[in-house]
Amino acid sequence: MIETPPLVDQHCHGVLRTELGLATFEARLTGAGRPPAAGTTFFDTQAGFAVRRWCPPLLGLEPHCAPARYLARRRELGPAETGRRLLRGSGVGAYLVDTGAPGDLTGAKELARAGEAQAFEVVRLESLAERAADGSGNVAAFLAALGGAVHHAAASAVAFGCGAGTGYARALADDPSPPGPGEVRGAAGRWLAARAGGGPVRDPVLLRHLLWSAVSCGLPVQLHTGAREPGELTGFVRATEGLGTQLVLLGGYPHHRHAAGLAAAYPHVHADLGPALAATGARAAAVLAELLELAPFGKLLFSSGGRQLPELHAVGALVFREALGRVLGGWVADGAWSWRDADRVAAMVAAGNARRVYRLDERG
Repeated sequence: MIETPPLVDQHCHGVLRTELGLATFEARLTGAGRPPAAGTTFFDTQAGFAVRRWCPPLLGLEPHCAPARYLARRRELGPAETGRRLLRGSGVGAYLVDTGAPGDLTGAKELARAGEAQAFEVVRLESLAERAADGSGNVAAFLAALGGAVHHAAASAVAFGCGAGTGYARALADDPSPPGPGEVRGAAGRWLAARAGGGPVRDPVLLRHLLWSAVSCGLPVQLHTGAREPGELTGFVRATEGLGTQLVLLGGYPHHRHAAGLAAAYPHVHADLGPALAATGARAAAVLAELLELAPFGKLLFSSGGRQLPELHAVGALVFREALGRVLGGWVADGAWSWRDADRVAAMVAAGNARRVYRLDERG
C-alpha cells in the first residue's frame, strides 16, 4: 500500500456558504456553467460518478447512492457541516487558496478552519488591478497603486495567480516579452476609460504587465492554460528562465502531456495534476500515468482545483490517492519499482514538491 503524508492542495478556491438545490448543484459539478441538456444529468459523467463513489460515505451514506438521496442528506446536515465532513475526510493538510474567484466563497482562513488544515493565499493578479482601478482617478495613480499592491501582496501570499479564461495564454502567445512603459500607460488609459461601470482586465498589454510585475517579485506564478495548448506559453517560459521565478502550469487537460513536457524541459516549470483526475474519475490512473511518463517526479504537484462545492475538493484528493496507489503499486508489483521508491515519489507528488516550490515550511 502506497503511503503519503497529508496532501498539499496547491490550487483550489473557497466553497459556497449557501445551500444548493439539484439544478444549482449540477451546474457547479462539472464547471460547465450551464445546465445539462434536457433529459440528461451531469451526475452521468465521470465527475458525477466520482462524487457518488467518494462523498456519500463521508456524510454517513452508502457509496453510489442516488443523487436525490445524497442531496437530501446534504440538506439535513447543512452547508457548514457538509463542508467540514468532506474537507476533513479528504486527507489534505494544507490548502493554497486562490481568493480571486467571484461568489460568496470561504476565504483561506475559513477553509483552514473547516478542513482542520493549514491554508495559504494565492493572490489573483487581475483582482489587484481591479481594486487599484477602483481607487484611482487617473493612469499615473492607477499604475502607482497597482505596483504598490503587487509588492504588498508578495509579502504575505505564497504565489500569484491569474484567472482561467482571462486571456493570459493568448496574450503571451502573441508576445511574451514585458511591455514598455508607454505601452502600459496607453493600455491602462484605454482600460480605465472603458471600465466606467466596472469590468475585468482583458487588455493583453495589461495582462502581460501584471505577469511581469509578479515575476519581478520572485514568488511562484500559477498560469492557467485552460483548454489552450500549453506549448503556446513556451515563449514566456523561455523569457523567464533564470530569473528565479517558478512557473506552475494549471489545467491543460486534455493537453496535460504537453504541460508535463514543458516541466521536463525547463527547470523552473512545474505541472499541476489538478482537477483532470477528478474529472476523469475511473480513468484517473491512466491520466496520472501519462504525466508520470514525461515529467520528472519532482516537477509534479497535486491539486484538486476545487471550487464552490466541497465535494470537488474531497473527490480531487481521494481520486488522486487511489490513482497514485494504482499506478505506483502496479509498477511495484511488476518489479519495475521498489516500495521504498514508490513511497518516496508519492510523498513528493502529494506534498513535498509543493512545500518546496512555495516554501511553505518557511511560513510555518
